[in-house]
Amino acid sequence: MAVKLRLKRMGAKQKPFYRIVAADSRVKRDGKFIENLGTYDVTKNPAVITVKEDRILYWLGTGAIPTDTVRSILSKQGIMKKFAESKKGE
Repeated sequence: MAVKLRLKRMGAKQKPFYRIVAADSRVKRDGKFIENLGTYDVTKNPAVITVKEDRILYWLGTGAIPTDTVRSILSKQGIMKKFAESKKGE
């Protein structure tokens, strides 16, 4: 089972709200997911991002692949840098 870290769209029409989730890559975008890892609210200015850093690092460590958008969000939060450093230190 290939796990991806990706966005799940929530909210109403014209008012998107996203959850960052760990999901099987074969499941549709808004379908079943394994674990909720955070939120991304684009309606606020600036966008509000909350993440469970320890769980994201766990999933990255087990081989989960983030989508391009999630990778960008995690980079802005500094999580991808921490992951690279922890991987380098092993």
